[in-house]
Amino acid sequence: MTCPSDQFLKELESFRIDAESAIQFFYAHFTIHQVAGMNRRIKVELDKEPMFWNTTLTALQTSGFIALGRIFDQNSKHNIDRLLQSCQKNIVIFCKEELRKRKMASSRNASEWIEQYMKTAFEPSQDDFKRLRRHVLKYRRTYEARYRDIRSKVYAHKELSDSADIRALFSKTKINELQKLLVFLVRLHSCLQEIFFNGRKPSLPRMRFSIIEMLGKPTPKYKSLTSQERIVLSTKGQLESLVAKNA
Repeated sequence: MTCPSDQFLKELESFRIDAESAIQFFYAHFTIHQVAGMNRRIKVELDKEPMFWNTTLTALQTSGFIALGRIFDQNSKHNIDRLLQSCQKNIVIFCKEELRKRKMASSRNASEWIEQYMKTAFEPSQDDFKRLRRHVLKYRRTYEARYRDIRSKVYAHKELSDSADIRALFSKTKINELQKLLVFLVRLHSCLQEIFFNGRKPSLPRMRFSIIEMLGKPTPKYKSLTSQERIVLSTKGQLESLVAKNA
Protein backbone atom coordinates (compact mmCIF):
# COMPACT_ATOMS: atom_id res chain seq x y z
CA MET A 1 0.00 0.00 0.00
CA THR A 2 1.36 3.44 -0.96
CA CYS A 3 2.33 5.59 2.01
CA PRO A 4 0.68 9.05 2.25
CA SER A 5 3.90 10.94 1.41
CA ASP A 6 4.51 8.85 -1.69
CA GLN A 7 0.89 9.26 -2.75
CA PHE A 8 1.16 13.04 -2.42
CA LEU A 9 4.44 13.15 -4.34
CA LYS A 10 2.91 11.04 -7.10
CA GLU A 11 -0.02 13.45 -7.41
CA LEU A 12 2.31 16.45 -7.25
CA GLU A 13 4.53 15.10 -10.02
CA SER A 14 1.55 14.28 -12.21
CA PHE A 15 0.27 17.81 -11.68
CA ARG A 16 3.70 19.29 -12.49
CA ILE A 17 3.91 17.38 -15.76
CA ASP A 18 0.46 18.48 -16.89
CA ALA A 19 0.94 22.09 -15.76
CA GLU A 20 4.31 22.47 -17.47
CA SER A 21 2.99 20.74 -20.59
CA ALA A 22 0.11 23.20 -20.80
CA ILE A 23 2.53 26.09 -20.25
CA GLN A 24 4.91 24.90 -22.96
CA PHE A 25 2.23 24.21 -25.57
CA PHE A 26 0.29 27.43 -25.08
CA TYR A 27 3.25 29.77 -24.62
CA ALA A 28 5.04 28.37 -27.68
CA HIS A 29 1.80 29.00 -29.61
CA PHE A 30 1.49 32.54 -28.23
CA THR A 31 5.13 33.31 -28.95
CA ILE A 32 4.98 32.26 -32.59
CA HIS A 33 2.01 34.57 -33.18
CA GLN A 34 3.48 37.43 -31.14
CA VAL A 35 6.98 37.35 -32.62
CA ALA A 36 5.69 36.97 -36.18
CA GLY A 37 3.47 40.00 -35.59
CA MET A 38 6.38 42.04 -34.27
CA ASN A 39 9.02 41.02 -36.80
CA ARG A 40 8.13 41.24 -40.49
CA ARG A 41 11.20 39.24 -41.60
CA ILE A 42 10.14 36.34 -39.40
CA LYS A 43 6.59 36.50 -40.72
CA VAL A 44 7.96 36.33 -44.28
CA GLU A 45 9.92 33.20 -43.39
CA LEU A 46 6.87 31.54 -41.80
CA ASP A 47 4.74 32.38 -44.83
CA LYS A 48 7.12 30.39 -47.01
CA GLU A 49 5.88 27.17 -45.37
CA PRO A 50 2.30 27.95 -44.31
CA MET A 51 1.16 24.32 -44.11
CA PHE A 52 3.92 23.37 -41.71
CA TRP A 53 3.44 26.36 -39.42
CA ASN A 54 -0.36 26.11 -39.40
CA THR A 55 0.00 22.42 -38.52
CA THR A 56 2.45 23.29 -35.75
CA LEU A 57 0.20 25.99 -34.31
CA THR A 58 -2.84 23.70 -34.37
CA ALA A 59 -0.91 20.88 -32.73
CA LEU A 60 0.34 23.18 -29.96
CA GLN A 61 -3.13 24.56 -29.31
CA THR A 62 -4.74 21.12 -29.31
CA SER A 63 -2.15 19.69 -26.93
CA GLY A 64 -2.50 22.72 -24.65
CA PHE A 65 -6.24 22.28 -24.27
CA ILE A 66 -5.90 18.54 -23.68
CA ALA A 67 -3.35 19.13 -20.92
CA LEU A 68 -5.57 21.80 -19.36
CA GLY A 69 -8.47 19.36 -19.39
CA ARG A 70 -6.47 16.74 -17.50
CA ILE A 71 -5.84 19.31 -14.78
CA PHE A 72 -9.37 20.62 -14.31
CA ASP A 73 -11.76 17.91 -15.52
CA GLN A 74 -13.31 16.08 -12.58
CA ASN A 75 -13.27 12.75 -14.41
CA SER A 76 -9.52 12.89 -14.92
CA LYS A 77 -7.66 10.29 -12.84
CA HIS A 78 -5.13 12.86 -11.65
CA ASN A 79 -6.39 16.42 -11.39
CA ILE A 80 -5.91 19.56 -9.36
CA ASP A 81 -8.70 18.70 -6.91
CA ARG A 82 -7.33 15.24 -6.17
CA LEU A 83 -3.97 16.81 -5.47
CA LEU A 84 -5.38 19.15 -2.83
CA GLN A 85 -7.61 16.40 -1.45
CA SER A 86 -4.51 14.30 -0.85
CA CYS A 87 -3.01 17.25 1.06
CA GLN A 88 -6.02 17.64 3.32
CA LYS A 89 -6.66 13.94 3.79
CA ASN A 90 -3.05 13.28 4.79
CA ILE A 91 -2.16 16.60 6.38
CA VAL A 92 0.07 14.81 8.88
CA ILE A 93 2.75 14.49 6.18
CA PHE A 94 3.27 18.26 6.47
CA CYS A 95 3.81 18.30 10.23
CA LYS A 96 7.14 19.40 11.65
CA GLU A 97 8.16 15.93 12.76
CA GLU A 98 7.71 14.51 9.26
CA LEU A 99 9.60 17.49 7.82
CA ARG A 100 12.43 16.83 10.26
CA LYS A 101 12.63 13.21 9.10
CA ARG A 102 12.81 14.28 5.46
CA LYS A 103 15.53 16.81 6.16
CA MET A 104 17.56 14.35 8.22
CA ALA A 105 17.30 11.73 5.48
CA SER A 106 18.34 14.12 2.70
CA SER A 107 21.36 15.76 4.33
CA ARG A 108 24.48 14.17 5.83
CA ASN A 109 25.13 17.09 8.16
CA ALA A 110 21.52 17.82 9.08
CA SER A 111 22.27 17.34 12.77
CA GLU A 112 24.39 20.50 12.64
CA TRP A 113 21.56 22.80 11.55
CA ILE A 114 18.25 20.99 11.91
CA GLU A 115 17.29 22.40 15.33
CA GLN A 116 17.68 26.00 14.20
CA TYR A 117 15.91 25.23 10.94
CA MET A 118 12.89 23.70 12.66
CA LYS A 119 12.36 26.83 14.77
CA THR A 120 11.19 28.72 11.69
CA ALA A 121 9.51 25.81 9.86
CA PHE A 122 5.79 26.23 9.23
CA GLU A 123 3.20 23.55 9.90
CA PRO A 124 0.12 24.08 7.71
CA SER A 125 -3.45 23.65 8.91
CA GLN A 126 -6.60 22.65 7.09
CA ASP A 127 -7.42 26.36 6.77
CA ASP A 128 -4.23 26.90 4.76
CA PHE A 129 -5.27 24.29 2.22
CA LYS A 130 -8.83 25.62 2.17
CA ARG A 131 -7.41 29.00 1.13
CA LEU A 132 -5.53 27.34 -1.71
CA ARG A 133 -8.71 25.55 -2.75
CA ARG A 134 -10.47 28.91 -3.00
CA HIS A 135 -7.80 30.05 -5.45
CA VAL A 136 -8.34 26.86 -7.42
CA LEU A 137 -12.10 27.44 -7.44
CA LYS A 138 -11.59 30.91 -8.92
CA TYR A 139 -9.56 29.54 -11.82
CA ARG A 140 -11.81 26.51 -12.22
CA ARG A 141 -14.72 28.86 -12.83
CA THR A 142 -12.67 30.63 -15.49
CA TYR A 143 -11.81 27.32 -17.13
CA GLU A 144 -15.40 26.09 -17.09
CA ALA A 145 -16.81 29.38 -18.38
CA ARG A 146 -14.46 29.86 -21.33
CA TYR A 147 -12.19 26.89 -22.04
CA ARG A 148 -13.87 23.61 -21.05
CA ASP A 149 -16.18 23.53 -24.07
CA ILE A 150 -13.31 24.22 -26.45
CA ARG A 151 -11.38 21.33 -24.97
CA SER A 152 -14.36 18.96 -24.94
CA LYS A 153 -16.33 19.94 -28.03
CA VAL A 154 -13.56 20.98 -30.44
CA TYR A 155 -10.44 19.00 -29.56
CA ALA A 156 -11.26 16.00 -27.36
CA HIS A 157 -14.54 14.79 -28.86
CA LYS A 158 -15.16 16.89 -31.97
CA GLU A 159 -18.77 17.62 -31.10
CA LEU A 160 -18.64 20.82 -33.15
CA SER A 161 -17.67 21.06 -36.80
CA ASP A 162 -19.43 24.23 -37.88
CA SER A 163 -16.84 27.01 -38.12
CA ALA A 164 -19.29 29.63 -36.81
CA ASP A 165 -19.92 27.60 -33.64
CA ILE A 166 -16.21 27.11 -33.10
CA ARG A 167 -15.49 30.82 -33.61
CA ALA A 168 -18.21 31.61 -31.09
CA LEU A 169 -16.43 29.54 -28.45
CA PHE A 170 -13.04 31.08 -29.16
CA SER A 171 -14.54 34.58 -29.06
CA LYS A 172 -15.07 34.12 -25.31
CA THR A 173 -11.38 33.54 -24.65
CA LYS A 174 -8.96 36.16 -23.39
CA ILE A 175 -5.23 35.69 -23.84
CA ASN A 176 -4.18 37.51 -20.66
CA GLU A 177 -6.78 35.60 -18.68
CA LEU A 178 -5.56 32.26 -20.02
CA GLN A 179 -1.94 33.21 -19.33
CA LYS A 180 -2.81 34.06 -15.70
CA LEU A 181 -4.60 30.72 -15.34
CA LEU A 182 -1.63 28.80 -16.75
CA VAL A 183 0.90 30.56 -14.56
CA PHE A 184 -1.28 30.01 -11.49
CA LEU A 185 -0.76 26.29 -12.00
CA VAL A 186 3.04 26.49 -11.74
CA ARG A 187 2.72 28.92 -8.83
CA LEU A 188 0.55 26.38 -7.01
CA HIS A 189 3.03 23.59 -7.71
CA SER A 190 5.86 25.71 -6.33
CA CYS A 191 3.81 26.54 -3.23
CA LEU A 192 2.99 22.89 -2.42
CA GLN A 193 6.56 21.80 -3.08
CA GLU A 194 7.90 24.42 -0.67
CA ILE A 195 5.45 23.43 2.06
CA PHE A 196 6.38 19.75 1.81
CA PHE A 197 10.13 19.91 1.34
CA ASN A 198 11.06 23.11 3.16
CA GLY A 199 8.30 23.84 5.66
CA ARG A 200 7.45 27.19 4.07
CA LYS A 201 4.24 29.02 4.83
CA PRO A 202 1.73 28.53 1.97
CA SER A 203 2.24 31.39 -0.47
CA LEU A 204 1.77 31.67 -4.21
CA PRO A 205 5.02 33.13 -5.56
CA ARG A 206 4.83 36.05 -7.95
CA MET A 207 5.59 35.07 -11.54
CA ARG A 208 5.35 36.91 -14.82
CA PHE A 209 2.55 35.79 -17.10
CA SER A 210 2.49 38.40 -19.88
CA ILE A 211 4.26 37.22 -23.01
CA ILE A 212 4.63 40.83 -24.14
CA GLU A 213 6.47 41.64 -20.92
CA MET A 214 8.70 38.57 -21.25
CA LEU A 215 9.67 39.53 -24.79
CA GLY A 216 10.16 43.19 -23.94
CA LYS A 217 11.90 42.87 -20.58
CA PRO A 218 14.22 39.86 -20.35
CA THR A 219 14.62 38.26 -16.94
CA PRO A 220 17.75 39.50 -15.10
CA LYS A 221 20.64 37.02 -15.28
CA TYR A 222 20.68 36.56 -11.51
CA LYS A 223 17.13 35.17 -11.53
CA SER A 224 16.15 31.65 -12.53
CA LEU A 225 13.83 31.44 -15.52
CA THR A 226 10.31 30.14 -14.99
CA SER A 227 8.84 27.50 -17.29
CA GLN A 228 6.93 30.11 -19.28
CA GLU A 229 9.99 32.33 -19.67
CA ARG A 230 12.12 29.43 -20.87
CA ILE A 231 9.69 28.35 -23.59
CA VAL A 232 9.07 31.95 -24.74
CA LEU A 233 12.78 32.67 -25.11
CA SER A 234 13.47 29.28 -26.70
CA THR A 235 10.69 29.71 -29.26
CA LYS A 236 11.77 33.27 -30.02
CA GLY A 237 15.35 32.09 -30.53
CA GLN A 238 14.27 29.38 -32.97
CA LEU A 239 12.21 31.84 -34.99
CA GLU A 240 15.06 34.32 -35.13
CA SER A 241 17.39 31.59 -36.33
CA LEU A 242 15.18 31.17 -39.41
CA VAL A 243 15.94 34.72 -40.45
CA ALA A 244 19.64 34.38 -39.62
CA LYS A 245 19.99 31.25 -41.77
CA ASN A 246 18.32 32.89 -44.74
CA ALA A 247 19.92 36.31 -44.41
